[in-house]
Amino acid sequence: MAELSFREAIAAAIAQEMARDPLVYFIGEDIGAAMGAAMTGLRPVAEIMFSDFLATCWDMIANQVAKTRYMTDGQVSLPLVIRTANGGGTRFGAQHSQSLENWGMAVPGLKVVAPSNPADAKGLLAAAIRDPDPVLFFEQKSLYGAKGEVPDGEHVEPLGTAKVLRQGKDCTIVALAAMVPKAMQAAERLEEMDIDATVVDVRSLVPLDTRTILGAVKKTGRLFTVEENPRLCGWGAEIASIAADECFDDLDGPIVRITTPHVPLPAADVLEDAAMPSVERIVKTVKGAFG
Repeated sequence: MAELSFREAIAAAIAQEMARDPLVYFIGEDIGAAMGAAMTGLRPVAEIMFSDFLATCWDMIANQVAKTRYMTDGQVSLPLVIRTANGGGTRFGAQHSQSLENWGMAVPGLKVVAPSNPADAKGLLAAAIRDPDPVLFFEQKSLYGAKGEVPDGEHVEPLGTAKVLRQGKDCTIVALAAMVPKAMQAAERLEEMDIDATVVDVRSLVPLDTRTILGAVKKTGRLFTVEENPRLCGWGAEIASIAADECFDDLDGPIVRITTPHVPLPAADVLEDAAMPSVERIVKTVKGAFG
């Protein structure tokens, strides 16, 4: 095991896959030639510097990249990874701080991945590069400097698998990307208040590991989602809907979503911190649900 930053783990994954497969290549930021390369047999890893800039090429991604395999009846596959820095917390303002993973989640044909730590960043990116379908790979920009143990040698984590990071008996907190370490810190504080929380790292929104998430909810009877994306149509709404359908008789209270409000994210540090879910807000919300 080696201690790597999130940023170094991303680079390690790309280097690992380029060494393994000569068809893999990395194409610089904001270049639009990746679709044709994938259609002709290469495995490009393209970069959109900030996820906000997906808006400038969304027609190509949503209407062409996502649909080509379906519209050709599987004759043409698109093994394409689009990496992008996502989310807030770095004071870049409304046009450079959006959390847009729910955009990709809404388009059939796209896989959507958002790791929370260096080991998953390496393993999930390697899996995304090997996947035959297009993958949007969201890297929460405030995590780039975070460090953690990363397995040496070839490391691949399967897409479509959530991970239970902490087992508890009283409630389940489901989080993604930069919200995961906040959920873990909140769970530690809640334990001091005699509330024992399970924490689930979603990791992959498409495919979505409902088995792991619902299994945790059925054991604890309560579900809280922690979402950086704006509240309206966030990914947690889909998980809440699925849990309400599948776990209704197991629930001991209403499903609660802890989100960023439906507003452009401010650049001012105090306002940005107030808008995004914090450890304090998670603790207060969960504790409040228990009375």
